[in-house]
Amino acid sequence: MASSNSTPTRFADIDRQLLGIYVALVVIGWIMIYAVNHQSARGSSLLTLSHEPGKQLFFMSICFAIIFVIMMTDWSFWRTLALGIYLVTLILLPGTLIFGREINGAHAWYQFGGFSLQPSELTKFGTCLAMAAYLSSTGVNLQEWRSRIIAISIFLIPAIIVLLQSDTGSALVFFSFMLVLYREGLSPSWYALGLSTTAMVILGLVFEPPFVVAGLLMFINYLLITKFKEGRRKWWILFVALIPMTIWWGDFSNLIRPIVGSSSNLYVLIPHAILFIAAFLPNYVKKNSMVQGQLQLWAFLLVAGGSLVFAANFACYTVLAPHQQQRVKIWLKPSEAASEAKGAAYNLLHSKMAIGSGGLLGKGILEGNMTNLRYVPAQSTDFIFCTIGEEQGFVGVIAIVALFTWLLFRITTVAERQRSNFSRTYCYCVAGVIFMHLLVNIGMTMGIFPIIGIPLPFISYGGSSLIGFTLMIAVMLKLDSHRSLA
Repeated sequence: MASSNSTPTRFADIDRQLLGIYVALVVIGWIMIYAVNHQSARGSSLLTLSHEPGKQLFFMSICFAIIFVIMMTDWSFWRTLALGIYLVTLILLPGTLIFGREINGAHAWYQFGGFSLQPSELTKFGTCLAMAAYLSSTGVNLQEWRSRIIAISIFLIPAIIVLLQSDTGSALVFFSFMLVLYREGLSPSWYALGLSTTAMVILGLVFEPPFVVAGLLMFINYLLITKFKEGRRKWWILFVALIPMTIWWGDFSNLIRPIVGSSSNLYVLIPHAILFIAAFLPNYVKKNSMVQGQLQLWAFLLVAGGSLVFAANFACYTVLAPHQQQRVKIWLKPSEAASEAKGAAYNLLHSKMAIGSGGLLGKGILEGNMTNLRYVPAQSTDFIFCTIGEEQGFVGVIAIVALFTWLLFRITTVAERQRSNFSRTYCYCVAGVIFMHLLVNIGMTMGIFPIIGIPLPFISYGGSSLIGFTLMIAVMLKLDSHRSLA
């Protein structure tokens, strides 16, 4: 007699809300893919494997079969073989660097006849399993360095390999697992550090690094004068005098050019550095060890922040490929978009136009002019949200966002009712991956994030993406259906 563990899942045991949302999103996705491609062929020819709608139907049939097979498996299989599945998906990644096909500058696909496989989509599923298995293991404590390093390495290793494939978007998704680590007890100070680091990087890309570092020096000098200096009036006079000099440095540098022999923005740091040294050293020598420790921390943060600003600017505008540099520039400096209308900003400008042209109710299914004329490249994959915006309007956009919000809410509801730590953590891993995809894809099409190439879950065309997300949802449904046995 079969054990209760291996009993196939009954339909009555499946969370029908979650399954229904999944099916709705997949069907909507196919309709949008059909809308993008319906001008390229007529009638039943669109449903053949030579066209995207036909291929997507084929992928959908595979995904429905995957759900059925997973429902027939032993629920404990996924916990027992989590690490093995992760390693298999991880092994597939580096092979694309040698045997893979290059698409849009990324070596991230294997080619099999008329089909492509992107292993990073499967690796996201494997990483969900591995992270859940590790965090639910006995003795794991995220307050300890060993546990932190192992947990971060689980998603950082595939992220680095994917980054080597020049697939920045997929690499970014792996950092969604930091949300799971927060849920499982990682200190908020790590996230404060991450946000500060991100802010320094962005500032270093938007402004010239010397001025950003001058701003950091001004902030530290403000703290020093406020907290430690006696006779503050003369110090405040010096501090305030440096503000207009920094703002109008271009004019001021012309005055000192005869003295220094050249004009460089690096010189803007000198007066701020002198004020910092004058305020820092006397207090460091005279005060007690507690104050010295605080001053050391300030100095370290200043050096680390300044180094990060210069490094980010150098890496972006010197190391990255030209097309990647243009994507960053268009994101952070949108005023350049007009002059780049036929270059790096083409996708962004036409994406915004397509979404905006839909108005409140949209132009109607199959009636989107910009969609039909293919003004936005990759509109069935990375930019499929534009089709929704143009043909379904603001109402359609809100409906899709609401459907995804319902999906994420349902996943967290399912997660919180699990008795097994493995199942709960796995659900949160899936929620984090879907949330990151949703946030970046929609933000990318609206110019909030850089164009880095990332699909909209369940809706964008692509077999690898659809299969990867289907595996995530199907395993979650299976684990939830046997939550009373965990």
